[in-house]
Amino acid sequence: QVQLVESGGGLVQAGDSLRLSCATSARAFSTYAMGWFRQAPGKEREFVAAISRSGGDTYADSVKDRFIISRDNVKNTVSLQMNSLKAEDTAIYYCAAAPFISRRSQDYRAWGQGTQVTVSS
Repeated sequence: QVQLVESGGGLVQAGDSLRLSCATSARAFSTYAMGWFRQAPGKEREFVAAISRSGGDTYADSVKDRFIISRDNVKNTVSLQMNSLKAEDTAIYYCAAAPFISRRSQDYRAWGQGTQVTVSS
């Protein structure tokens, strides 16, 4: 069972940057695709970004050109660099592991507990 722990959330102002990290217990981390999802109050969980085992990535249109996902297969971590943050980025952010890169939450097998990101306008 893969365990995921997110960190790096907090309260920032619109236009600021924030970097989220996700540490994993996976011995075979490099064999997993990793994704970030978010859930705002009263809304469904939505896809943010994902990175394949080989480093290919995909982003939601709402964050493309502002967010960057990356992975470190030595440290077994995945990160989400969030730039030019907007109030609508406020949500709980979750990292997740999947056998292949996907934008669908149902394809992910393991989830972290989430980290809160609040952007004040």
